[in-house]
Amino acid sequence: MGTDMSQAIRQLNQDRGIPEELILRTIEDTLIAAYKHRFGNADNAVVQFDEENLVVSIFAKKKVVEQDGVYDPVTEIDLEEARELNPDADIGDEILVDVDPKMFDRIAVQSAKQKAHQTIRDIQKDSLFSEFKDKEGEIIIGYYQRERNGTIYVDLGKMEGILPKKFQSPREIYHVNDRIKALIAEVKKDSSGLQIVLSRTHTDFVRAIFEIEVPEIYDKTVEIHKIVREPGFRTKLAVYSNREDVDPVGACVGLKGIRIQAVIKELEGEKIDILKYDPDPRKFIKNALSPAEVREVIILDEGKHQALAIVNDSMLSLAIGKQGLNVRLANRLVDWNIDVKTESQFAEMDITAESRRAVSELFGDTDSYDDEISRIIELPNVDSRAAQILLDNGIDLIEDFLALSQEELESKGLNSSELAQMRKLIEEYVEIIEEETIEDEQDSKSSSDEGEEPAEGEEYECPECGAKITVDMATCPSCGIGLSFEYEEEEGQ
Repeated sequence: MGTDMSQAIRQLNQDRGIPEELILRTIEDTLIAAYKHRFGNADNAVVQFDEENLVVSIFAKKKVVEQDGVYDPVTEIDLEEARELNPDADIGDEILVDVDPKMFDRIAVQSAKQKAHQTIRDIQKDSLFSEFKDKEGEIIIGYYQRERNGTIYVDLGKMEGILPKKFQSPREIYHVNDRIKALIAEVKKDSSGLQIVLSRTHTDFVRAIFEIEVPEIYDKTVEIHKIVREPGFRTKLAVYSNREDVDPVGACVGLKGIRIQAVIKELEGEKIDILKYDPDPRKFIKNALSPAEVREVIILDEGKHQALAIVNDSMLSLAIGKQGLNVRLANRLVDWNIDVKTESQFAEMDITAESRRAVSELFGDTDSYDDEISRIIELPNVDSRAAQILLDNGIDLIEDFLALSQEELESKGLNSSELAQMRKLIEEYVEIIEEETIEDEQDSKSSSDEGEEPAEGEEYECPECGAKITVDMATCPSCGIGLSFEYEEEEGQ
Protein backbone atom coordinates (compact mmCIF):
# COMPACT_ATOMS: atom_id res chain seq x y z
CA MET A 1 0.00 0.00 0.00
CA GLY A 2 2.89 2.27 0.79
CA THR A 3 4.36 1.61 -2.66
CA ASP A 4 1.02 2.44 -4.28
CA MET A 5 0.89 5.76 -2.47
CA SER A 6 4.45 6.58 -3.51
CA GLN A 7 3.67 5.84 -7.14
CA ALA A 8 0.51 7.94 -7.00
CA ILE A 9 2.48 10.87 -5.59
CA ARG A 10 5.08 10.58 -8.38
CA GLN A 11 2.39 10.35 -11.04
CA LEU A 12 0.60 13.46 -9.78
CA ASN A 13 3.91 15.25 -9.64
CA GLN A 14 4.90 14.31 -13.20
CA ASP A 15 1.57 14.38 -15.03
CA ARG A 16 -0.03 17.39 -13.41
CA GLY A 17 3.00 19.28 -12.23
CA ILE A 18 1.87 19.34 -8.60
CA PRO A 19 4.75 19.68 -6.11
CA GLU A 20 5.23 16.73 -3.77
CA GLU A 21 4.84 18.91 -0.66
CA LEU A 22 1.36 19.95 -1.77
CA ILE A 23 0.37 16.35 -2.49
CA LEU A 24 1.44 15.26 1.01
CA ARG A 25 -0.46 18.17 2.53
CA THR A 26 -3.55 17.13 0.58
CA ILE A 27 -3.28 13.55 1.90
CA GLU A 28 -2.92 14.92 5.43
CA ASP A 29 -5.97 17.17 5.05
CA THR A 30 -7.96 14.24 3.63
CA LEU A 31 -7.25 11.98 6.60
CA ILE A 32 -7.97 14.75 9.08
CA ALA A 33 -11.28 15.45 7.34
CA ALA A 34 -12.25 11.76 7.63
CA TYR A 35 -11.17 11.74 11.29
CA LYS A 36 -13.31 14.79 12.02
CA HIS A 37 -16.30 13.25 10.27
CA ARG A 38 -15.90 10.09 12.36
CA PHE A 39 -15.17 11.59 15.79
CA GLY A 40 -16.66 15.12 15.44
CA ASN A 41 -13.42 16.91 16.28
CA ALA A 42 -9.97 16.80 14.70
CA ASP A 43 -8.06 19.04 17.11
CA ASN A 44 -6.11 16.09 18.46
CA ALA A 45 -5.53 14.34 15.09
CA VAL A 46 -1.90 13.92 14.02
CA VAL A 47 -0.80 12.66 10.57
CA GLN A 48 2.72 11.33 10.05
CA PHE A 49 4.65 10.08 7.00
CA ASP A 50 7.68 7.83 7.04
CA GLU A 51 11.04 9.09 5.76
CA GLU A 52 10.46 7.94 2.18
CA ASN A 53 6.81 9.00 2.14
CA LEU A 54 5.78 5.41 1.51
CA VAL A 55 3.57 4.99 4.57
CA VAL A 56 1.15 7.43 6.15
CA SER A 57 -0.38 7.04 9.60
CA ILE A 58 -2.97 8.93 11.59
CA PHE A 59 -2.91 9.18 15.38
CA ALA A 60 -5.12 10.56 18.10
CA LYS A 61 -3.27 12.61 20.71
CA LYS A 62 -4.77 11.64 24.09
CA LYS A 63 -4.13 12.74 27.67
CA VAL A 64 -3.42 10.07 30.28
CA VAL A 65 -5.91 10.20 33.17
CA GLU A 66 -6.64 8.02 36.22
CA GLN A 67 -8.37 4.74 35.79
CA ASP A 68 -12.12 5.19 35.51
CA GLY A 69 -11.51 8.97 35.05
CA VAL A 70 -12.10 9.11 31.29
CA TYR A 71 -14.84 11.60 30.39
CA ASP A 72 -13.97 12.06 26.68
CA PRO A 73 -12.63 8.89 25.05
CA VAL A 74 -11.65 10.86 21.94
CA THR A 75 -9.12 13.00 23.82
CA GLU A 76 -8.45 10.99 27.02
CA ILE A 77 -7.10 7.53 27.88
CA ASP A 78 -6.86 5.83 31.29
CA LEU A 79 -3.50 4.99 32.81
CA GLU A 80 -3.77 1.21 32.46
CA GLU A 81 -4.57 1.35 28.77
CA ALA A 82 -1.88 3.99 28.17
CA ARG A 83 0.79 1.79 29.80
CA GLU A 84 -0.13 -1.03 27.44
CA LEU A 85 0.93 1.28 24.64
CA ASN A 86 3.82 2.89 26.47
CA PRO A 87 5.09 1.37 29.75
CA ASP A 88 6.57 4.70 30.79
CA ALA A 89 3.28 6.57 30.51
CA ASP A 90 2.11 8.48 33.59
CA ILE A 91 -0.91 10.55 34.55
CA GLY A 92 -0.92 13.92 32.77
CA ASP A 93 1.22 12.70 29.85
CA GLU A 94 0.07 12.91 26.22
CA ILE A 95 0.52 9.89 24.01
CA LEU A 96 -0.25 9.13 20.36
CA VAL A 97 -2.77 6.42 19.81
CA ASP A 98 -2.78 4.79 16.35
CA VAL A 99 -6.11 5.15 14.56
CA ASP A 100 -7.06 2.42 12.11
CA PRO A 101 -8.54 4.03 8.92
CA LYS A 102 -10.98 1.11 8.83
CA MET A 103 -12.72 2.84 11.73
CA PHE A 104 -13.84 5.57 9.29
CA ASP A 105 -17.27 4.86 7.86
CA ARG A 106 -18.04 4.86 4.13
CA ILE A 107 -19.54 8.35 4.18
CA ALA A 108 -16.48 9.76 5.94
CA VAL A 109 -14.17 8.16 3.40
CA GLN A 110 -16.24 9.39 0.45
CA SER A 111 -16.33 12.93 1.83
CA ALA A 112 -12.57 12.84 2.34
CA LYS A 113 -12.01 11.62 -1.22
CA GLN A 114 -14.13 14.44 -2.66
CA LYS A 115 -12.21 16.96 -0.61
CA ALA A 116 -8.94 15.47 -1.83
CA HIS A 117 -10.00 15.63 -5.48
CA GLN A 118 -11.16 19.23 -5.09
CA THR A 119 -7.94 20.17 -3.34
CA ILE A 120 -5.84 18.59 -6.07
CA ARG A 121 -7.84 20.40 -8.75
CA ASP A 122 -7.34 23.70 -6.93
CA ILE A 123 -3.64 23.03 -6.53
CA GLN A 124 -3.34 22.13 -10.19
CA LYS A 125 -5.24 25.26 -11.18
CA ASP A 126 -2.99 27.43 -9.01
CA SER A 127 0.11 25.72 -10.36
CA LEU A 128 -0.93 26.17 -13.98
CA PHE A 129 -1.99 29.73 -13.33
CA SER A 130 1.43 30.59 -11.92
CA GLU A 131 3.17 28.81 -14.80
CA PHE A 132 1.25 30.56 -17.58
CA LYS A 133 1.03 33.90 -15.76
CA ASP A 134 4.82 34.07 -15.86
CA LYS A 135 4.63 33.55 -19.64
CA GLU A 136 2.31 36.45 -20.40
CA GLY A 137 3.73 38.40 -23.34
CA GLU A 138 5.56 35.35 -24.70
CA ILE A 139 4.97 33.29 -27.83
CA ILE A 140 3.38 29.85 -27.49
CA ILE A 141 2.62 27.19 -30.10
CA GLY A 142 -0.58 25.15 -30.05
CA TYR A 143 -2.92 23.30 -32.38
CA TYR A 144 -6.38 24.14 -33.66
CA GLN A 145 -8.99 22.02 -31.88
CA ARG A 146 -12.37 23.52 -32.63
CA GLU A 147 -14.20 26.77 -33.30
CA ARG A 148 -17.27 28.17 -31.62
CA ASN A 149 -18.94 31.53 -32.35
CA GLY A 150 -15.73 32.74 -34.02
CA THR A 151 -13.52 31.79 -31.06
CA ILE A 152 -10.81 29.22 -31.79
CA TYR A 153 -9.89 26.74 -29.06
CA VAL A 154 -6.19 25.86 -29.11
CA ASP A 155 -4.56 22.79 -27.56
CA LEU A 156 -1.54 23.98 -25.55
CA GLY A 157 -0.65 20.60 -24.06
CA LYS A 158 -1.39 21.06 -20.36
CA MET A 159 -4.19 23.52 -21.02
CA GLU A 160 -6.58 24.74 -23.65
CA GLY A 161 -6.24 28.33 -24.79
CA ILE A 162 -8.74 30.51 -26.61
CA LEU A 163 -8.10 32.76 -29.61
CA PRO A 164 -11.04 35.22 -29.72
CA LYS A 165 -12.28 36.55 -33.04
CA LYS A 166 -11.11 40.09 -32.22
CA PHE A 167 -7.54 38.80 -31.76
CA GLN A 168 -7.44 36.98 -35.11
CA SER A 169 -5.91 38.59 -38.19
CA PRO A 170 -8.41 39.08 -41.04
CA ARG A 171 -5.84 37.51 -43.38
CA GLU A 172 -5.79 34.16 -41.59
CA ILE A 173 -7.96 31.04 -41.98
CA TYR A 174 -7.43 27.93 -39.84
CA HIS A 175 -8.44 24.27 -40.03
CA VAL A 176 -8.47 21.41 -37.53
CA ASN A 177 -4.97 20.42 -36.33
CA ASP A 178 -3.38 23.51 -37.91
CA ARG A 179 -0.32 24.75 -36.03
CA ILE A 180 -0.96 28.15 -34.42
CA LYS A 181 1.72 30.46 -33.07
CA ALA A 182 0.26 33.15 -30.82
CA LEU A 183 1.00 35.54 -27.98
CA ILE A 184 -0.17 34.76 -24.45
CA ALA A 185 -2.12 37.99 -24.01
CA GLU A 186 -3.85 37.33 -20.69
CA VAL A 187 -4.13 34.60 -18.07
CA LYS A 188 -7.29 34.72 -15.93
CA LYS A 189 -8.56 32.57 -13.06
CA ASP A 190 -12.19 32.63 -12.00
CA SER A 191 -14.80 30.33 -10.51
CA SER A 192 -15.21 28.50 -13.81
CA GLY A 193 -11.52 27.69 -14.04
CA LEU A 194 -8.35 28.91 -15.73
CA GLN A 195 -8.56 30.83 -18.99
CA ILE A 196 -5.60 31.54 -21.28
CA VAL A 197 -6.34 34.23 -23.87
CA LEU A 198 -4.20 34.18 -27.02
CA SER A 199 -3.68 36.89 -29.63
CA ARG A 200 -2.20 37.33 -33.09
CA THR A 201 -3.15 41.00 -33.42
CA HIS A 202 -1.30 42.59 -30.47
CA THR A 203 1.74 44.72 -31.24
CA ASP A 204 3.64 42.64 -28.67
CA PHE A 205 3.11 39.64 -30.95
CA VAL A 206 5.11 41.43 -33.65
CA ARG A 207 7.71 42.43 -31.04
CA ALA A 208 8.10 38.82 -29.91
CA ILE A 209 8.43 37.59 -33.51
CA PHE A 210 11.21 40.11 -34.16
CA GLU A 211 12.99 39.02 -30.96
CA ILE A 212 12.98 35.47 -32.35
CA GLU A 213 14.13 36.41 -35.86
CA VAL A 214 16.58 39.25 -35.06
CA PRO A 215 19.39 38.37 -32.57
CA GLU A 216 20.34 42.05 -32.22
CA ILE A 217 16.87 42.80 -30.81
CA TYR A 218 17.01 39.83 -28.46
CA ASP A 219 20.37 40.93 -26.99
CA LYS A 220 19.31 44.64 -26.85
CA THR A 221 21.89 45.82 -29.38
CA VAL A 222 18.93 47.09 -31.38
CA GLU A 223 15.82 48.18 -29.48
CA ILE A 224 12.27 48.77 -30.59
CA HIS A 225 11.07 52.25 -29.72
CA LYS A 226 7.42 51.69 -30.63
CA ILE A 227 5.18 49.51 -32.78
CA VAL A 228 1.83 50.50 -34.28
CA ARG A 229 -0.30 48.14 -36.24
CA GLU A 230 -3.44 47.69 -38.29
CA PRO A 231 -3.65 43.88 -38.10
CA GLY A 232 -3.72 42.21 -41.49
CA PHE A 233 -2.81 45.39 -43.38
CA ARG A 234 0.26 47.27 -42.16
CA THR A 235 2.69 47.55 -39.26
CA LYS A 236 5.15 50.38 -38.56
CA LEU A 237 8.17 49.68 -36.42
CA ALA A 238 10.55 52.38 -35.09
CA VAL A 239 13.96 51.05 -34.04
CA TYR A 240 17.26 52.47 -32.83
CA SER A 241 20.72 51.05 -32.17
CA ASN A 242 22.79 51.16 -28.99
CA ARG A 243 25.96 50.79 -31.07
CA GLU A 244 27.11 53.21 -33.74
CA ASP A 245 28.46 50.42 -35.94
CA VAL A 246 25.09 48.62 -36.13
CA ASP A 247 22.40 49.83 -38.52
CA PRO A 248 19.08 49.16 -36.72
CA VAL A 249 17.00 49.02 -39.90
CA GLY A 250 19.50 46.82 -41.72
CA ALA A 251 19.67 44.42 -38.77
CA CYS A 252 15.89 43.97 -38.84
CA VAL A 253 15.75 43.51 -42.60
CA GLY A 254 18.64 41.04 -42.70
CA LEU A 255 20.85 39.96 -45.57
CA LYS A 256 18.79 40.04 -48.77
CA GLY A 257 15.72 40.64 -46.61
CA ILE A 258 15.72 37.15 -45.12
CA ARG A 259 14.76 38.26 -41.60
CA ILE A 260 11.92 40.58 -42.56
CA GLN A 261 10.58 38.01 -44.99
CA ALA A 262 10.33 35.48 -42.16
CA VAL A 263 8.29 37.96 -40.12
CA ILE A 264 6.04 38.82 -43.09
CA LYS A 265 5.46 35.12 -43.68
CA GLU A 266 4.40 34.63 -40.06
CA LEU A 267 1.99 37.57 -40.40
CA GLU A 268 0.51 36.08 -43.56
CA GLY A 269 1.82 38.79 -45.90
CA GLU A 270 1.08 41.86 -43.78
CA LYS A 271 3.13 44.90 -44.92
CA ILE A 272 5.83 46.05 -42.51
CA ASP A 273 7.61 49.42 -42.51
CA ILE A 274 10.85 49.45 -40.49
CA LEU A 275 12.16 52.95 -39.86
CA LYS A 276 14.76 54.63 -37.72
CA TYR A 277 13.67 56.39 -34.55
CA ASP A 278 14.96 59.97 -34.14
CA PRO A 279 14.49 62.19 -31.06
CA ASP A 280 14.02 65.17 -33.41
CA PRO A 281 10.26 65.16 -34.13
CA ARG A 282 10.81 66.61 -37.63
CA LYS A 283 13.10 63.77 -38.66
CA PHE A 284 10.99 61.17 -36.89
CA ILE A 285 7.81 62.34 -38.66
CA LYS A 286 9.62 62.31 -41.99
CA ASN A 287 10.75 58.71 -41.34
CA ALA A 288 7.33 57.65 -40.07
CA LEU A 289 5.63 58.56 -43.37
CA SER A 290 7.73 56.06 -45.28
CA PRO A 291 7.58 54.68 -47.92
CA ALA A 292 6.66 58.22 -49.06
CA GLU A 293 9.47 60.78 -49.44
CA VAL A 294 8.78 63.96 -47.46
CA ARG A 295 10.37 67.24 -48.54
CA GLU A 296 10.02 68.99 -45.21
CA VAL A 297 8.18 68.85 -41.90
CA ILE A 298 6.91 72.08 -40.33
CA ILE A 299 6.01 72.24 -36.64
CA LEU A 300 2.74 74.18 -36.44
CA ASP A 301 2.13 73.88 -32.68
CA GLU A 302 4.71 72.11 -30.55
CA GLY A 303 2.52 72.17 -27.43
CA LYS A 304 -0.41 70.52 -29.20
CA HIS A 305 1.87 68.25 -31.26
CA GLN A 306 0.60 69.50 -34.60
CA ALA A 307 2.85 69.25 -37.64
CA LEU A 308 2.66 69.71 -41.39
CA ALA A 309 4.42 67.37 -43.82
CA ILE A 310 5.04 68.76 -47.31
CA VAL A 311 5.42 66.32 -50.19
CA ASN A 312 5.57 66.41 -53.96
CA ASP A 313 2.31 65.91 -55.81
CA SER A 314 3.40 62.42 -56.87
CA MET A 315 3.95 61.39 -53.25
CA LEU A 316 0.67 62.62 -51.75
CA SER A 317 -1.36 59.43 -52.18
CA LEU A 318 1.56 57.28 -50.97
CA ALA A 319 2.06 59.43 -47.87
CA ILE A 320 -1.62 59.31 -46.96
CA GLY A 321 -2.07 55.66 -47.87
CA LYS A 322 -5.18 53.72 -48.77
CA GLN A 323 -8.08 55.08 -46.71
CA GLY A 324 -5.55 57.21 -44.81
CA LEU A 325 -3.85 54.16 -43.28
CA ASN A 326 -0.23 55.28 -43.71
CA VAL A 327 -0.63 58.73 -42.18
CA ARG A 328 -2.91 57.33 -39.46
CA LEU A 329 -0.26 54.83 -38.38
CA ALA A 330 2.42 57.55 -38.58
CA ASN A 331 0.32 59.73 -36.25
CA ARG A 332 0.15 56.95 -33.68
CA LEU A 333 3.83 56.09 -34.04
CA VAL A 334 5.18 59.60 -33.42
CA ASP A 335 2.27 60.75 -31.24
CA TRP A 336 1.79 63.88 -33.38
CA ASN A 337 -1.15 65.06 -35.46
CA ILE A 338 0.33 65.13 -38.97
CA ASP A 339 -1.30 66.96 -41.86
CA VAL A 340 0.07 66.05 -45.29
CA LYS A 341 0.00 68.73 -48.00
CA THR A 342 1.52 69.38 -51.40
CA GLU A 343 3.38 72.61 -52.15
CA SER A 344 0.39 74.13 -53.92
CA GLN A 345 -1.97 73.17 -51.09
CA PHE A 346 0.38 74.67 -48.56
CA ALA A 347 0.49 77.98 -50.43
CA GLU A 348 -3.24 78.36 -49.86
CA MET A 349 -3.00 77.75 -46.12
CA ASP A 350 -3.10 80.48 -43.47
CA ILE A 351 -0.35 79.63 -41.01
CA THR A 352 2.12 81.56 -38.84
CA ALA A 353 4.90 83.68 -40.30
CA GLU A 354 7.57 81.44 -38.80
CA SER A 355 6.14 78.33 -40.44
CA ARG A 356 5.82 80.13 -43.77
CA ARG A 357 9.41 81.29 -43.50
CA ALA A 358 10.58 77.72 -42.96
CA VAL A 359 8.77 76.60 -46.09
CA SER A 360 9.96 79.59 -48.11
CA GLU A 361 13.52 78.60 -47.27
CA LEU A 362 12.68 75.06 -48.36
CA PHE A 363 11.49 76.31 -51.74
CA GLY A 364 14.45 78.67 -52.15
CA ASP A 365 12.48 81.87 -51.60
CA THR A 366 14.22 83.39 -48.58
CA ASP A 367 12.85 86.92 -49.07
CA SER A 368 9.17 86.19 -49.50
CA TYR A 369 8.16 86.45 -45.86
CA ASP A 370 10.87 88.57 -44.22
CA ASP A 371 8.75 91.70 -44.22
CA GLU A 372 5.90 89.89 -42.46
CA ILE A 373 7.78 89.81 -39.14
CA SER A 374 6.72 92.81 -37.09
CA ARG A 375 6.79 91.52 -33.52
CA ILE A 376 9.86 90.56 -31.51
CA ILE A 377 8.30 87.28 -30.42
CA GLU A 378 8.02 86.24 -34.10
CA LEU A 379 11.79 86.26 -34.59
CA PRO A 380 13.11 82.70 -35.13
CA ASN A 381 15.06 81.32 -32.14
CA VAL A 382 14.52 84.51 -30.16
CA ASP A 383 15.47 84.35 -26.48
CA SER A 384 12.10 83.86 -24.78
CA ARG A 385 13.30 85.52 -21.58
CA ALA A 386 14.52 88.64 -23.37
CA ALA A 387 11.34 88.82 -25.47
CA GLN A 388 9.18 88.54 -22.35
CA ILE A 389 11.12 91.31 -20.57
CA LEU A 390 10.56 93.61 -23.54
CA LEU A 391 6.90 92.67 -23.71
CA ASP A 392 6.47 93.38 -19.99
CA ASN A 393 7.91 96.84 -20.62
CA GLY A 394 5.45 97.53 -23.46
CA ILE A 395 7.98 96.84 -26.25
CA ASP A 396 6.29 94.38 -28.61
CA LEU A 397 7.07 95.66 -32.11
CA ILE A 398 10.50 95.52 -33.70
CA GLU A 399 10.29 99.18 -34.70
CA ASP A 400 9.74 100.13 -31.03
CA PHE A 401 12.87 98.16 -30.11
CA LEU A 402 14.96 99.88 -32.79
CA ALA A 403 13.75 103.31 -31.70
CA LEU A 404 15.36 102.92 -28.26
CA SER A 405 19.02 103.45 -27.44
CA GLN A 406 21.33 100.84 -25.92
CA GLU A 407 21.15 102.55 -22.53
CA GLU A 408 17.36 102.69 -22.57
CA LEU A 409 17.11 98.99 -23.44
CA GLU A 410 19.62 97.98 -20.77
CA SER A 411 17.57 99.89 -18.22
CA LYS A 412 14.66 97.55 -18.99
CA GLY A 413 16.67 94.59 -17.63
CA LEU A 414 18.49 93.27 -20.69
CA ASN A 415 22.26 92.79 -20.87
CA SER A 416 24.50 93.73 -23.77
CA SER A 417 24.87 90.16 -25.08
CA GLU A 418 21.09 89.67 -25.21
CA LEU A 419 20.68 92.95 -27.04
CA ALA A 420 23.44 92.08 -29.49
CA GLN A 421 21.85 88.71 -30.22
CA MET A 422 18.45 90.30 -30.77
CA ARG A 423 19.87 92.93 -33.13
CA LYS A 424 21.61 90.13 -35.03
CA LEU A 425 18.31 88.27 -35.46
CA ILE A 426 16.57 91.41 -36.64
CA GLU A 427 19.36 92.08 -39.12
CA GLU A 428 19.17 88.47 -40.36
CA TYR A 429 15.41 88.04 -40.68
CA VAL A 430 13.94 91.52 -41.04
CA GLU A 431 14.46 93.96 -43.89
CA ILE A 432 14.62 97.49 -42.45
CA ILE A 433 13.40 100.20 -44.84
CA GLU A 434 14.38 103.65 -43.66
CA GLU A 435 11.85 106.34 -44.68
CA GLU A 436 13.22 109.56 -46.10
CA THR A 437 12.09 112.85 -44.54
CA ILE A 438 10.42 115.60 -46.55
CA GLU A 439 13.58 117.63 -46.30
CA ASP A 440 15.58 114.68 -47.71
CA GLU A 441 13.14 114.42 -50.58
CA GLN A 442 13.33 118.16 -51.21
CA ASP A 443 17.13 118.12 -51.00
CA SER A 444 17.12 115.28 -53.49
CA LYS A 445 14.78 117.23 -55.73
CA SER A 446 16.93 120.35 -55.46
CA SER A 447 20.12 118.46 -56.16
CA SER A 448 18.58 116.82 -59.19
CA ASP A 449 17.76 120.24 -60.60
CA GLU A 450 21.50 121.13 -60.53
CA GLY A 451 21.00 124.60 -59.07
CA GLU A 452 18.06 125.64 -61.20
CA GLU A 453 15.72 127.96 -59.35
CA PRO A 454 12.16 126.62 -59.30
CA ALA A 455 10.11 128.44 -61.87
CA GLU A 456 6.87 129.97 -60.62
CA GLY A 457 3.88 128.04 -61.91
CA GLU A 458 5.94 124.94 -62.68
CA GLU A 459 4.34 121.75 -61.30
CA TYR A 460 6.03 119.28 -58.96
CA GLU A 461 4.95 116.16 -57.04
CA CYS A 462 4.29 116.17 -53.30
CA PRO A 463 7.00 114.02 -51.67
CA GLU A 464 4.40 112.59 -49.29
CA CYS A 465 1.36 111.72 -51.39
CA GLY A 466 2.47 112.43 -55.01
CA ALA A 467 -0.15 115.15 -55.64
CA LYS A 468 0.59 118.06 -58.03
CA ILE A 469 2.06 121.11 -56.28
CA THR A 470 3.63 124.42 -57.33
CA VAL A 471 6.27 126.65 -55.75
CA ASP A 472 3.70 129.17 -54.56
CA MET A 473 2.00 126.58 -52.29
CA ALA A 474 2.84 126.51 -48.57
CA THR A 475 0.97 123.21 -47.96
CA CYS A 476 -0.04 120.24 -50.08
CA PRO A 477 -3.69 120.62 -51.12
CA SER A 478 -4.09 116.82 -50.93
CA CYS A 479 -2.41 115.63 -47.72
CA GLY A 480 -1.82 118.98 -45.96
CA ILE A 481 1.90 118.51 -45.37
CA GLY A 482 3.99 121.69 -45.11
CA LEU A 483 6.09 122.59 -48.19
CA SER A 484 9.22 124.62 -48.68
CA PHE A 485 11.38 125.10 -51.75
CA GLU A 486 15.09 125.85 -51.47
CA TYR A 487 17.53 127.04 -54.10
CA GLU A 488 21.30 126.81 -53.99
CA GLU A 489 23.55 128.74 -56.30
CA GLU A 490 26.16 126.82 -58.20
CA GLU A 491 29.79 127.47 -57.31
CA GLY A 492 31.35 130.17 -59.36
CA GLN A 493 28.18 132.14 -59.83
